[in-house]
Amino acid sequence: MSTLMKGTAVLTIGMFLSKVLGLIYIFPFYAIIGEDNLALYQYAYIPYSIMLSIAISGLPLAVSKFVSKYNTLGDYESGYKLMKSGMLVMTITGIGAFLLLNLLATPIANVVIKSDEQLITVEQVASVIRWVSFALIVVPFMSLVRGFFQGYNKMEPTAVSQLIEQIVRIIFLLVGSFIIVVLLKGEPETAISLSVFAAFIGALGGLLILGYYWKKYKQEFSLMRSESSVTTSQLQLSSIYKEVLTFSIPIIFVGLANPLFQLVDMLTFNGAMASIGMSSVSDNYFTMINFTTHKVVIIPVMLATSLSLALIPTITKYYTQGEFGLLRNAMDKSYQILFFITLPAALGISVLSNEIYFMLYSESEMGASILAHYAPVAILFALFQVTAALLQGIDYQKWIILSLLTGILIKLMINTPLIKVMQADGAILATAIGYGVSIIINLFVIKKVLNYRSKMVKRRILLIVILSIIMAIAVFITQKLLIAIMGPVEGKLSAIIISVICVGVGIAVYGILSFKLGLAQKMLGERITKLAAKVGLK
Repeated sequence: MSTLMKGTAVLTIGMFLSKVLGLIYIFPFYAIIGEDNLALYQYAYIPYSIMLSIAISGLPLAVSKFVSKYNTLGDYESGYKLMKSGMLVMTITGIGAFLLLNLLATPIANVVIKSDEQLITVEQVASVIRWVSFALIVVPFMSLVRGFFQGYNKMEPTAVSQLIEQIVRIIFLLVGSFIIVVLLKGEPETAISLSVFAAFIGALGGLLILGYYWKKYKQEFSLMRSESSVTTSQLQLSSIYKEVLTFSIPIIFVGLANPLFQLVDMLTFNGAMASIGMSSVSDNYFTMINFTTHKVVIIPVMLATSLSLALIPTITKYYTQGEFGLLRNAMDKSYQILFFITLPAALGISVLSNEIYFMLYSESEMGASILAHYAPVAILFALFQVTAALLQGIDYQKWIILSLLTGILIKLMINTPLIKVMQADGAILATAIGYGVSIIINLFVIKKVLNYRSKMVKRRILLIVILSIIMAIAVFITQKLLIAIMGPVEGKLSAIIISVICVGVGIAVYGILSFKLGLAQKMLGERITKLAAKVGLK
């Protein structure tokens, strides 16, 4: 069991570091290519993310579950059979996805670019989409291999390959962009093309790492197969793929949630803005909603969901064993942790939106406004992820597909009218409403299946809301006092100073109140309780 926990910890740390790097690189990249060119990068990455999610999302987990299941039965041959045929299937799938995205590049670009007044042309979008599509050749194949390793409880290959893939991609992207734009004074479009092609270079780096681990464990795998208690697998390939697909499709939809909501914006935002005569700022506003502010908003979501989702295996276990009292306790804790982290972070980002946007990107009244209005949506992002994971834990995955598609359909229906009335805020509101509907459906199913309701959770969330408002007021007062002393924010240094001091005040106020009321101890466990006792906050 300790080996299993260690492997899971390694995989979790690897994924977390990979995601953190995926956030951090944005800030130097923005400084190199400038705000006006980021939309082109995002126009390519949204369809790529969707195609990639369809090709691989859920595959490593589904394959690992399949291999692990049959290995436990002593049937090592079935997992190997999946591996051999899957390599061919994933190679064909990857090439097919690559060709499809290439063929769709110009039609997608024509849908996205609605006016000659926009900063970006149809030809530029189509070209960049073609460059990013190369990664689709390698990544599906790589995902299958990662899943096979995980089925043998070898988590290190997946963790290390994901990390190396991200590091290679970011180095290639930043160095290439710097050389083209800064040293050679080239066109930003060329740098963007190279930057999206970095996904292919990164995937090659990840594949090389997996090749190293394959050589390392090949003899061990062969020995296990030769000593198999089931010498000949009776499973047909059709049965194998049916089992893998049944498990992976709901996971695909969870992975597709954000890209699909962004795709709706990508397909409708510029048209709606053109209809009200605002094409000249349409690309920049789109970038702010779906790229610059989104990268900031997703940080608390990542922290909250990583803690909440760690409880999902426990929830699955309790559900399987019929221990519904323990199951409800674990669910209570998931919801509380989510709000305990996400709500104060979202309010803090809203209050400090001007300083944060200036510090990370550049001075922008519109960027700060969008960030302030978008930050609270982080709570909905996190809540959808957790409720979807809970449905997976209790084996009600099909409802995830229904809830997400319903939310997307509502977003699609109301996006254009809201954008025409509220511009960027309309797209944000449509996203919030769409996610809200998806979450309501998920919660309704959870309540019906488990008869779940908790007055205690409602009371705790109310307490978290009150503490978060007190914290936000403290941050707001501190911000205004600092501006009164230092003057208006006119440079990155003053933005950094105000942000750091205000964040410190916010953490101190929220932390002390949480400790004094015993909330932090209940949320974060025994170690925090001991720490509180040591510093005299208990």
